Amino acid sequence: MKDKHLHILAFGAHADDVEIGMAGTIAKLASEGKRIGICDLTDADLSSNGNVPLRKAEARHAAEILGVSFRTSLALPDRGLFLNDEFIRKIAGIIRIYKPQVVFAPYFEDRHPDHGNCARLVEEAVFSAGIKKYQTEEGNEPHRVEKLFFYMINGFHKPDFTTDITLFMDKKLAALRAYKSQFEQTDDSVDTPLVNGYIETVEARERMFGKLVGVTYAEGFKTKVPILLKRDLMGD
Repeated sequence: MKDKHLHILAFGAHADDVEIGMAGTIAKLASEGKRIGICDLTDADLSSNGNVPLRKAEARHAAEILGVSFRTSLALPDRGLFLNDEFIRKIAGIIRIYKPQVVFAPYFEDRHPDHGNCARLVEEAVFSAGIKKYQTEEGNEPHRVEKLFFYMINGFHKPDFTTDITLFMDKKLAALRAYKSQFEQTDDSVDTPLVNGYIETVEARERMFGKLVGVTYAEGFKTKVPILLKRDLMGD
């Protein structure tokens, strides 16, 4: 995949973050032939349930369900995603390798600090990746990302725009259910919000976003800059 530019590169702090926020959009765009990659910043080694090998297997399964072109992890420290030059350079390096048109990251406002810190790191890396004299480990040429958008994980915020995922909600749910260690209650599970109806909560949120725009299910996104409409003003 390193010789093919991506249409979309989605970053998450942990495997399952991207699926919670935008799995339906990924499945929809992948079905249209778009090349999409997912980069998890950590291996989620501090998660209350599951373990790293199991989480990686679940992440691969979820990626297959959604039809993404590749998935990777930077193996940065879980609960250690602080704003520093080393992490920014690693993320910028990934951006330069895969040269995405559009980058997604978690929205800043979230109850989990790692999600907000992921957003800040990715925002810094997107900017740095486009600077000619900025050096990354791989030494690749600068790449300027066209757009940076933010998806929601634990929050319910007023979206700046939405995507209709009605026909792909089943894929989103299947991708989430691939993470059995995180979302299924078992005798060995630690009691966390994730194993107490979390998937149902996500489904309800996407239904609410859908109600806002007149469809059954939608995913909501935030942006720091206005979106330029070209041919979609009349819904074409």
